[in-house]
Amino acid sequence: MASGKPIKPPWWLKPANKLFIQMSRLGMSFGGESPVVLTVRGRKSGRERSTPVTPMTVDGKQYVVAGFPGADWVANARAAEQATVARGRHVQRVRMVELSAADARPILRVFPQEVPTGVGFMKRAGLVTEGSPDEFECLAGRCAVFRLDPV
Repeated sequence: MASGKPIKPPWWLKPANKLFIQMSRLGMSFGGESPVVLTVRGRKSGRERSTPVTPMTVDGKQYVVAGFPGADWVANARAAEQATVARGRHVQRVRMVELSAADARPILRVFPQEVPTGVGFMKRAGLVTEGSPDEFECLAGRCAVFRLDPV
């Protein structure tokens, strides 16, 4: 497992996210793990804030994992509880239910298999070194996991 140093997003993340969001709104498909645009009302500004996330389905339910501790969208999701998920031009309203650390463990354990691109991101961020299920399970309580319930 990586050291306990504070995790900061890479410098290129915000510009890359903005580009992805614009391309997604134009209806472009990205294939693979099928990232979506999550939009949540800002806890301070009250304005809608969007970020790309890659949901995964486990036992018929959809989940998203925060790519690093302290992500702004996580704080906004905790405050707002509801959000929208857009895949291209299809938009769905969801209720975001944050899992306890105990409930997050099995979800994090399957993350490397379900979202392989997320493994590389978390390796580069220093959250994991090998990307094994055991390493991801150890992120419970550190990286937020939300279940997306349709509203």
